[in-house]
Amino acid sequence: MKYPITRFKNLKVALKELEPFIRNGQHLQTGRPFDRFGGMLSREVLANWLLCAAANSETEAEQMTFTSDPVGGDGIIHDTKTDETWQTEHVLVPMARGEEAVNVEASILAAIEDKQKKGGAAYARGKTLVVFVNAGGGAWHPNKVAKQIPATLDFAAVWAVGLQGVEDGEYVYGVTNLHVEGGDAPTWTIRITKEFDDWKTTRIQ
Repeated sequence: MKYPITRFKNLKVALKELEPFIRNGQHLQTGRPFDRFGGMLSREVLANWLLCAAANSETEAEQMTFTSDPVGGDGIIHDTKTDETWQTEHVLVPMARGEEAVNVEASILAAIEDKQKKGGAAYARGKTLVVFVNAGGGAWHPNKVAKQIPATLDFAAVWAVGLQGVEDGEYVYGVTNLHVEGGDAPTWTIRITKEFDDWKTTRIQ
């Protein structure tokens, strides 16, 4: 049986659609789901876009894209060349309150653990977990987090994404693959132009 899904024409179209929600940071934290995109939240759509933008920087074409999930997940990453798909689940590290200090690394690990406990093994197995870091708190070290992810985790992969800053009207995001064995956790920065019509992806490790 085929299920109906929703997808953007391409990543540029998706970015332009996401522009008002990126500019309105509060919507990423508390905005209502998009009914026309399978009930996904704006931060979930943005995070999946960031994963695709990072992955596509390693290929010669826009090979990776994403769709809604017809069976209730938080979106599906789709490799248009191999036709492989990865079902995603998302978890938020929320914005800090007032002057509250944030240990970003500890917050990411706590969010991963919480998602595992709430869902259980059957729920998590084979899925990609995406942590949307909205807490601020400054720089954190992906390798330190990756090394502390328990080997018993049932998610097949873990990624973290978050805003690093806004520079001259350009939004700069970090994207990291945290579920690695040995070596550095692959990390990219994605700089979105102030017109929201293009972006530049840089692999930093």
